[in-house]
Amino acid sequence: MMTAMMKPLSRVLWLGCVLVFCFQVLVPCGLPGACGLDNGLAMTPTMGWLHWERFMCNVNCQEEPDSCISEKLFLQIAEIMASDGWKDVGYEYICIDDCWMAPERDSKGRLQADPKRFPGGIRRLANYVHSKGLKLGIYADVGNKTCAGFPGSFGYYDIDAQTFADWGVDLLKFDGCYCDSIQHLAEGYKQMSLALNRTGRSIVYSCEWPLYMWPIFKPNYTEIREYCNHWRNFADIYDSWQSIRNTLDWTSSNQKIIVPVAGPGGWNDPDMLVIGNFGLSRDQQITQMALWAIMAAPLLMSNDLRHISPEAKALLQDKDVIAINQDRLGRQGYRLRKGEGICLPSIHASSNQHMIPLLVP
Repeated sequence: MMTAMMKPLSRVLWLGCVLVFCFQVLVPCGLPGACGLDNGLAMTPTMGWLHWERFMCNVNCQEEPDSCISEKLFLQIAEIMASDGWKDVGYEYICIDDCWMAPERDSKGRLQADPKRFPGGIRRLANYVHSKGLKLGIYADVGNKTCAGFPGSFGYYDIDAQTFADWGVDLLKFDGCYCDSIQHLAEGYKQMSLALNRTGRSIVYSCEWPLYMWPIFKPNYTEIREYCNHWRNFADIYDSWQSIRNTLDWTSSNQKIIVPVAGPGGWNDPDMLVIGNFGLSRDQQITQMALWAIMAAPLLMSNDLRHISPEAKALLQDKDVIAINQDRLGRQGYRLRKGEGICLPSIHASSNQHMIPLLVP
């Protein structure tokens, strides 16, 4: 299937750079995807934008109004995604991460947005995002508090799921901080999955369940896939090549466990694309984009789309690379072999024969 599609110059150049700069060779897994969460969502990897790596938990809107976590930021990102080609190539979700909440729940026990930073509330923000033909994601936590210390969902799973549905939320990123036991962690992820389904609204469910299980014992990925649309396995990505290398090393070291469970409806999530920020060279940005595409990973950018270079924009919007990521067969690539200090020749459009045999099972 890859052979038939390996026609344009752009795809050969991008994927060729994987061989030149990355020390790894990936091939599509020959195993079909397992059956997953039956909500009909994420049949191809989720594409969109997430605020965390670039904007973190900046709540100081008085001194930094253009980079704090606020309604203003998400309205501006929605406008750009709709008007500047991002939606057209498949980036659909605008995702709010931690630090959007008020410090306390309301009088009825519901989560609420910080009233100063989100004066219109999440419902109005969702309406605006939807009016642009996009979808809104939001963040919550399975434990007593979020990782940044805002109210967690423990004991409130049904209330929070219904609140998100009432607001018009389309994706939930569910973190795993401040949970007092592995049993509560696992049960909480299951309960929120069921609670989301009971709302009757289509909400993609992004879990961090295995990330918090690995330090204690190997997660049951068959079970995780029954409840989640995609799941984080390893530490947060940061804007550095070493961070990306660490993620790739972990992924390839555990590929026999994680690759067979990935497929339509359920995906391994190596975390955000940091292309367009400050920490990666041009070659390293190309490498991240190519490998995330081959790994059938969610493509969730974390950058400032208001101030992105033409080169980074062209890379993130490359339709041929995106087509590999969005292949409906949904087979995740895996590392075939690894070599240290290998110097490979540059690969040009005329040298397809050097790489196609490595990509076709």
